[in-house]
Amino acid sequence: MDGFEIARADPRDEQVRALVERHLTFGRSFTPLEDAHALEVDELLDPAIVLFAARDGDAVLGIGALKEIDDGHGELKTMHTAAAARGRGIGRAILDHLLAEAHRRGYHRVSLETGTMDAFAPARSLYAGAGFTPCPPFGDYRQSQYAIYLTIALA
Repeated sequence: MDGFEIARADPRDEQVRALVERHLTFGRSFTPLEDAHALEVDELLDPAIVLFAARDGDAVLGIGALKEIDDGHGELKTMHTAAAARGRGIGRAILDHLLAEAHRRGYHRVSLETGTMDAFAPARSLYAGAGFTPCPPFGDYRQSQYAIYLTIALA
């Protein structure tokens, strides 16, 4: 990769925690609280979730998590790239890494929830470019004007 590596991360790590907090602040600044589904640091410790970080040396450039919904279905969570690192392909690299991890785990499908507001347009574009398509709400999600649900079938 171009100047960065992606590896498992501990959400309690100071730099990782800081990026998770920025992710929460960003999402909550555009989304009504009842429609904000981003995970807190402590929730990322759930054994059903694996968190990865892209690092350039000691600097955390981006994060992304994969949550097991069931044996064949995973959910992307906590995708965020540090503002200073945007435009370097970090988000796409993390997304590709998470999809590879989902495939390794034997998932047949990966889904996600993201916002419908303009602030989330870059995320929606990233996911569409990777082949995600709209789907109905999954798991415990419900229909909302503030959320869009996307999924991709894995080969």
